[in-house]
Amino acid sequence: MANRTPPMYTDAPLALIHTPKFETGKWPDHSLMDLLLKDDPFTIEASHMALSHNSFIRGFNSIYQQAPRVQSSADKSDFVGYCLAWIECVATHHHYEETEFFPNVDKDAGQNGLMGQVVHEHEEFQGGMDRMKDYLLQKEADFSGDELIAIMDSFKQPLHSHLKAEPGAIVALAKYSTSDHPIDILAIAGAAGKKQVNLGFMFNTLPVFFLNMETATFEGGMWEGVFPPLKGMAKTVMNKLVPMWQSRRWRFVSCTPDGEVGQLAV
Repeated sequence: MANRTPPMYTDAPLALIHTPKFETGKWPDHSLMDLLLKDDPFTIEASHMALSHNSFIRGFNSIYQQAPRVQSSADKSDFVGYCLAWIECVATHHHYEETEFFPNVDKDAGQNGLMGQVVHEHEEFQGGMDRMKDYLLQKEADFSGDELIAIMDSFKQPLHSHLKAEPGAIVALAKYSTSDHPIDILAIAGAAGKKQVNLGFMFNTLPVFFLNMETATFEGGMWEGVFPPLKGMAKTVMNKLVPMWQSRRWRFVSCTPDGEVGQLAV
């Protein structure tokens, strides 16, 4: 009998990215790493962004790897819900960047268009994500894995290029923060992030973010309990209780509720 055990998730076709904070610790004498890691607000916010982007990458990869293997109509219907949640999560993230995060960075800096290149990068892959969404809404459980992969192939390169580049663009904002125009980057990002979340988003979309977040070993586990800032009961609620709603959808994620890379559903 053929082995039908689903495979473990792997970081393909898109590779993960390292955080700017981790990158500052690349030094031959590892005993000095803690002293060398940067903790300025721009490095920290850029690192949070990189971790968020890795969740999007794992979500993309988990869809890409499982799409050809989903067979039954019931499973395909659940998988479509998972795909649409991933699209909504990424699109909402970029919407609030453009309407809240970036405008308030400009306001604090007393300048305009500081993140204009990033907005342009959004435009380069948004059309492909829209095609993916329209295709899934049209086909529903009748979608073809090969056709879905072809759509994802059409925008994976500009998406990945953006996800890799944006953290560095946030680090570079530090040069615009002056005594006359200080940029409170962490406060701006925190306020923008809170505006993304409502009850519908929390139950129908947010698990695709938290359950594609590998924190146990990534970069030596340095982000465990730090980002996302979930510990104890809060982590249990967001990673175990909330996903009980739409649970069949979330079985396609790449990670376990404990932040470890997991076995795929199919």
